[in-house]
Amino acid sequence: MPVLLANLACDLHETNRRLGFWLDRLTPSPQNPEAQRVMTPEEMTGLLSELMRTGAWLRGLPSERDATLERELAEYREQVERLRAKMPLIHAALLRERARLEQERSRLAAASLWAERSRQTL
Repeated sequence: MPVLLANLACDLHETNRRLGFWLDRLTPSPQNPEAQRVMTPEEMTGLLSELMRTGAWLRGLPSERDATLERELAEYREQVERLRAKMPLIHAALLRERARLEQERSRLAAASLWAERSRQTL
């Protein structure tokens, strides 16, 4: 059992490191506190994958735990709380990006229609 706990604590430590990295990247810089960085699809996939993998570990969590595992679990909870606090900002950024993409799609559709009509008149 101690080896299992040590492995789980090590895995959680790595998860906490990766989550911290992604969440730190979302934090606006002191030079531009209003600028919210948008997560890339790859980052979102990685973050979701990390949360799902960790969820599977936590469902099989042994009832007896050592201090190292408890410390990593507390750190994981903090990371998830940080993510939860950032969710409204992430959601707003995604909505802005969606609106931008829709606007770009409309512009391209109009340009395509113009090009098609120009070709027909020649």
